[in-house]
Amino acid sequence: MNDYLAASAFSALGHPSRVSILRHLVQAGPGGLNVSQIREMLRLPPTTFGHHLKALVDAGLARQEKRGRELISCADCCAVQRLTAFLMEDCCKGAFDHPLPQTKELETS
Repeated sequence: MNDYLAASAFSALGHPSRVSILRHLVQAGPGGLNVSQIREMLRLPPTTFGHHLKALVDAGLARQEKRGRELISCADCCAVQRLTAFLMEDCCKGAFDHPLPQTKELETS
């Protein structure tokens, strides 16, 4: 993961409908969901839904495959985990370089 890929993924998540779609896909697990099922759950018009789902696929956060006559969408949980790990990689580094100020309560304990 690099800054460019992370920015692309976060950009794809920059709309509430896309976050909802991804959350539904993550909850569905590796079996995924039929495109119609997701669209009906979220009550989005087909063209709007298609646009949002494409953004997630293009960013690598979701993938689609044909299963018979159905188009199934799945979250790419590895990509979501990589994005989370990338974001948290430097979490709290340097946070303790400067000691926290002591309060009177702590000093008397």
